[in-house]
Amino acid sequence: MVFQGDSITDAGRDKRNYHDLGPGYPKFAAEHMTAALPDVEFEFLNFGIGGNRTDQLFDRIYADGIAFDPDVISILIGINDIWHRYGAARIATTDAQLELNYRSILEYIRRETHAKIVMLSPYLLDAEPRAGMRADLARVLPVIERLADEYADVYIPLDRHFAEALKSQPSPLYYSADGVHPNENGRAFIGKLYADAVTPLIKSL
Repeated sequence: MVFQGDSITDAGRDKRNYHDLGPGYPKFAAEHMTAALPDVEFEFLNFGIGGNRTDQLFDRIYADGIAFDPDVISILIGINDIWHRYGAARIATTDAQLELNYRSILEYIRRETHAKIVMLSPYLLDAEPRAGMRADLARVLPVIERLADEYADVYIPLDRHFAEALKSQPSPLYYSADGVHPNENGRAFIGKLYADAVTPLIKSL
């Protein structure tokens, strides 16, 4: 099982060892799945790299995913395509470019592997520094969902799950200090969602 994405997946893992899941949601997901499926011999690999956009993930998806012939590959990407539109060192990835990059990643995986594809949507919690990104994300989420409808075996709409969770836990700071990078609570939340969604897929293999 390969976890791919940006800093949310990376979470400070040891990049010298791709078996090191780091402290992020892949660790929590792996713990839940190994507990739920003790007879399955899992191998978990984390190739998330902080700061990555969809174009950068496309450039390395062969070496950091396809080459390992995974049974399952999970992708959480897209928020940096939006984030990097702002600030002094702007990289103006358009919505159309994001869709083309992501589609190319998915096509490559489908063409070159037998892997089941798990997609997780980008999300944005309420945080003042990120407020300007909300309109961009609102346009991008339907794009991601269309791609998931076409390519994903499992789709996890994190934005909707967080919105639902915040009805009972009304402070976004409970999950993330900056609206994007999850803290321990946010990582555990995503990991449990992942395990709940993907465990039935593993049982079917």
